[in-house]
Amino acid sequence: MEKFGYAQSQKFDTYASRLMPRKEYFTSGHRACQGCGEALAVRWVTKAIGEDAVIAHATGCMEIVSSGMPQTAWMHPWIHVAFENTAAVASGLETGFRILARKGKLAKLPKVVAMGGDGGTTDIGLQALSGALERGHNFTYVCWDNEAYMNTGIQRSSSTPYGAMTTTSPPGKLSIGQTTQKKNMVAIAVAHGIPYVATACPSYLFDLFFKVKRAIETPGPAYIHVLSVCPTGWRSATELSVRLGRLAVETGVFPLFEVVNGKYRLTVEPPKLRPVNDYLKIQGRFRHLRDKERAFIQRHTLAAYQLLLEKCGASYPEFPVISETEEESE
Repeated sequence: MEKFGYAQSQKFDTYASRLMPRKEYFTSGHRACQGCGEALAVRWVTKAIGEDAVIAHATGCMEIVSSGMPQTAWMHPWIHVAFENTAAVASGLETGFRILARKGKLAKLPKVVAMGGDGGTTDIGLQALSGALERGHNFTYVCWDNEAYMNTGIQRSSSTPYGAMTTTSPPGKLSIGQTTQKKNMVAIAVAHGIPYVATACPSYLFDLFFKVKRAIETPGPAYIHVLSVCPTGWRSATELSVRLGRLAVETGVFPLFEVVNGKYRLTVEPPKLRPVNDYLKIQGRFRHLRDKERAFIQRHTLAAYQLLLEKCGASYPEFPVISETEEESE
């Protein structure tokens, strides 16, 4: 017993609860919808940010559900800003802190983090974000991408995927839903030549957590694009949110990778890509699609994934897709 006692046994007890911070910076009691992937993402991103940080947050779902006067779910100093100026406010914070430090009025520079949904990032806030990235401000920007303007009634955004049904891209005799492809916001961020860009999803908590840590620790601007499953807007079962995030990665719809000083690297690489229809069929927003539209989405997904592999310097795989029956046999 002494030779193999409690202390030695700890080496073999590896649980997430032992590896991750216990302190909460985004508390329970907020009014997010049941099964909200975005709320889960916020919780773990704020854990990764840690102490001594200031957050500027755009109008959007998380602002609505977490900051109703006089209550707040945020334990960080937190500023609610408009859709269009989140990155501008973060730029001002970062500049002001540097000036105070130079004047000897601030002993330690706080971490500056900006957050916004896909509407406040890929659409309304893009100009301010582009300017901040180009100027090289030392802050981290996190986009919560639930692929539509969910908090105002599920209207389409430039991040809404092809074929998806929203209130402003309804399907019908003359429409299949959203008629354009999802804007590649990650490529836009990379094009600014910033030191760190990444995709993430709360269905892969360790991947998300350590990417945020790396972004925070990287001097200069960093951008993280987080897929945030929305049961309300995606018309999916609330208990499937984590599974949907995994399916997005397993089908190649939302690959997880990082770009460090221009160098691409896959951080989660499925051995085989699942059929995209495995991801589409459990979301009501795609239920109207016919076989030919689903086949088009499959081809587009594989082409985009091939391009990403090329950027990562990987050889082209054969892209075999596995059916549910094959998966069960394995």
